[in-house]
Amino acid sequence: MELRRLTEAIRSSQAPAGVKTRIVAIDGHGGAGKSTLASLLAQQLDAPIIQTDDFASWENPVDWWPELIARALEPLAAGEPARYDPTSWGGEEREPLLIEPSAFVILEGVTASREAFRRYLAYSIWIETPRDLRLKRGLERDGEQARAQWEQWMEEEDRYVERERPADYADCVLSGDEDLWA
Repeated sequence: MELRRLTEAIRSSQAPAGVKTRIVAIDGHGGAGKSTLASLLAQQLDAPIIQTDDFASWENPVDWWPELIARALEPLAAGEPARYDPTSWGGEEREPLLIEPSAFVILEGVTASREAFRRYLAYSIWIETPRDLRLKRGLERDGEQARAQWEQWMEEEDRYVERERPADYADCVLSGDEDLWA
């Protein structure tokens, strides 16, 4: 799907009942191309981005979700700002983040369309990308020394996909093995 058509589909989406902000989930495995698409859609929709990586960590790749609901999704659903301290990923501590409610907010990252989030989502995108390409992209970004972490992370992601089948619930499934959004 080309970016223009995807943007139109998102613009025509409706927030779920009781949710004041249209939250757009961009989900897929690590290295699938989610961040690239999120940046492009953020420009098209004039939307801030919440990254699941701001809540996840190497030690806790998928079970951090209650904090994202409490600190981001619930406030935005009520028309209030989201406030949270992003994960440092072993680096320097990062400044707290404030995301103001707007017409659209993009929720980008692994497990962004998990079942616990679906009641907040106006639109959901799943990016399907071959495993070898995802690993290649991840190691290019994080270095070969991160291979063991990537392999462990990928196993956690596989369990998430097997358990929750996010592609089955997505409004749109895209292939991440091509540069579709260039």
